[in-house]
Amino acid sequence: MRRILRLCVAGAVAASVLTTAPAPVRAAEAHDARLTEPAGPVDLVNPFIGTANEGNTFPGAAVPFGMVQLSPDTGHFTGYAYAHRRIRGFSLVHLSGAGCRIGGDLPVLPTLGDVTRTDYAQYAVPFRHEDEQASPGYYRVVLGNGVRAELTATTRTGVQRYTFPATDRANVLLNAGQALHRTVSSEVEILDDRTVRTTITGRGFCEDTEPYTVHTITRFDRPFTAYGTWDGSTVTEGARTGRGGAYLRFDTTRDRTVEATTALSYVDAAGAAGNLRAEGGRSFDAVRAAARRAWEDRLETVRVHGGSTALRRTFYSALYRSFLAPNTGSDADGRYTGWDRRVHRAEGFTYYQNWSLWDTYRTQAQLLALLAPDEARDMAISVIRVAEESGWPPKWGYATVETNVMTGDPVTPYLTTAFHQGLLEGYEERAYRVLRRNADGVPPAGSPALGRNANPDYLTRGFVPYIKGHRLPKPGHSDHAFGASATLEYALSDAMLAQMARALGHHEDAARYAARSRAYRRLFDPSTGFFRARGTSGAFTGPADPARSVGFHEGTAWQYQWLVPQDLPGLIELIGGRRAANDRLDAFFAYDRLLRDPERTAREVWVNKPYAFYGAATYNPLNEPDLAAPYTYLSTGQPWKTADVVHAALTLYTDEPDGLTGNDDLGTMSAWYVLSSIGLFPVQPGHPTWGLSTPVFERVDLRLDRRHHPRGGLTITAPGTSRTNRYIQTVTADGVTYDRTYLTTGALRRLGTLRCTVGPRPSAWGTSRQAAPPALR
Repeated sequence: MRRILRLCVAGAVAASVLTTAPAPVRAAEAHDARLTEPAGPVDLVNPFIGTANEGNTFPGAAVPFGMVQLSPDTGHFTGYAYAHRRIRGFSLVHLSGAGCRIGGDLPVLPTLGDVTRTDYAQYAVPFRHEDEQASPGYYRVVLGNGVRAELTATTRTGVQRYTFPATDRANVLLNAGQALHRTVSSEVEILDDRTVRTTITGRGFCEDTEPYTVHTITRFDRPFTAYGTWDGSTVTEGARTGRGGAYLRFDTTRDRTVEATTALSYVDAAGAAGNLRAEGGRSFDAVRAAARRAWEDRLETVRVHGGSTALRRTFYSALYRSFLAPNTGSDADGRYTGWDRRVHRAEGFTYYQNWSLWDTYRTQAQLLALLAPDEARDMAISVIRVAEESGWPPKWGYATVETNVMTGDPVTPYLTTAFHQGLLEGYEERAYRVLRRNADGVPPAGSPALGRNANPDYLTRGFVPYIKGHRLPKPGHSDHAFGASATLEYALSDAMLAQMARALGHHEDAARYAARSRAYRRLFDPSTGFFRARGTSGAFTGPADPARSVGFHEGTAWQYQWLVPQDLPGLIELIGGRRAANDRLDAFFAYDRLLRDPERTAREVWVNKPYAFYGAATYNPLNEPDLAAPYTYLSTGQPWKTADVVHAALTLYTDEPDGLTGNDDLGTMSAWYVLSSIGLFPVQPGHPTWGLSTPVFERVDLRLDRRHHPRGGLTITAPGTSRTNRYIQTVTADGVTYDRTYLTTGALRRLGTLRCTVGPRPSAWGTSRQAAPPALR
């Protein structure tokens, strides 16, 4: 598949006419209160949010769940950093909010004059934020060399429009040899006077990975006047092939605009050409308009009323980021490269890839199941296909390879979420077989997957022993190196699998997995009152101080103590009862200080640096292990404190470039914000339980699929809600008083309205033991 094929693409992309369009949000003005209030959700989105302070988002052009994310790279390891001042190129592939280096394939940059440098760090062009604009599906910047660059996208193509100064030496550089990851090999070929093809193989992430290959074909809207390629630092004018990159020269003395459409395929060159035929051929403005319509349809699934413009802008920007991934992996003809390195065809569904499951199983999976059930179903089917074709389900997959990053068993709650949301019709038993094999075994030595690699110990001892610095012969993270958190994650997944097994009639399996789900108890150290790692001897190990604990992945015993969503009543009993649990929660959230100054406490007392995972005894709102922690108060009889903590955490999200808390992790943190803002949160990830809290908007209208929600929508109201009026007084569901602090998916689907009355002081709502989410048995 990697050999260069002789293929010419017939037909030219129609030339576009430069037109005046409504200005999208400027980076420097995105939070300016003087702006006229925008008309709709798309106009409220600021794609620059998260491009500072290691949110690791990208401001460039994409459509929902698109294969292509065409965006500028400035030198940051994930692509774009707001503090940078030079652009190296506009590349095809980015992950929104990932914390590791990947993507950045085929950076393209417009330049002027002779081409003498081939390192994009050297030929990078200055830019200013005042000269940038971005909105969903569109990005624009005027570069320091006077070239205006505009980007838009379809699902499988990126479209660029460059407006040059009047010159006969306008260049477009296609750099196949450099990317955000480590480039293993690259090939470039100029096919004719409008068309360039590349094949790029790269590898890397947080750990080294197996290589993956992307194929591209770029078609210009008019012939270039000269061309050349380079290998290393040697540029050869007139050469048609090379291993580094290519330059194409245009005469823009009269016609100053150059358009190019680049199609991407993870299958082969023919796949890229087919994607170009299927989605190319339209002008830049037509593609941009279509991208906007796609985002309008997607974002209008949620309409919020009330709150400031800044609050709505923050909300819709988070909703936008929630719909960026996973990404389309199959070509227009349905073909895709599986994890077995073979070509398969998706029939009746779209194949998706890029699986940040350790993150997304906690929030984004549930949000997509609610708002995008068709895509969420195809995503779940794609995970099943990965498992069936390669022999094992993914843990953290990128493109066509497994990275094995992070620990535990995130695929189980991901797929059980889809099952309980009714998205696996016809695939239930196939999904169960995949999860059962994963839960009871380990991948064979020849498999690239690590799976639950500590299962032999977990199944015999009832816990994963912590082995400092443990590594495995495959790339990725060893669960033994994080034995304490791996045990908790395994137990959580066993609980969710037990529920699925019971629903499918596998009662013996259900009993076995339910028993295993109580493995968390083996980590509880009565002398400290916290979970604690056990070593290979079985004895507790590491410092007794839970803030200095060992064996927890990206966290401490303080932060992982609440990760028992399957049995919070049992955990509360271990801690010493409701009063003791509430005292500990109050200390964890610095609750007394929080009441006096919520924003300052959130920003200064809680963990407040993106990668400050260890050595802390307070809440970490920037990372995944603590995402559900504020909702623990729903199980301790003090649900009003959930409102206090959640509303304080929501202030960490703003409409500024640094307005995202930590890495977004393919929409995980953004989905947390969306769900917490509307007052519905998946408190038992992998099971259909939605915790209730105070919405920040007076009214939220959810447009839902009638196949799953017969009424076609749900309206949530909280008249008068504000920072001071944040305590639920009563809840009514379709006019009937509702006293519990949670809803099941089944109940949610029957509802048309959920009304919260709010006030300035806590009430008795939700304080009884019967009101709390039940344990899963």
